[in-house]
Amino acid sequence: MNLRLLIGLALSTALLLPLAACGKKGSPHQPGPENKITYPRVYPAPE
Repeated sequence: MNLRLLIGLALSTALLLPLAACGKKGSPHQPGPENKITYPRVYPAPE
């Protein structure tokens, strides 16, 4: 292998590897206890 190719491969791996940790952790949820959450609501509000 060419030294330039090897250095390029190592550099690109070092730069792109931290991006592999990015991603969705889970579904979003509203903070607070479940019985205090008022959203989502029906619009318009029932009378």
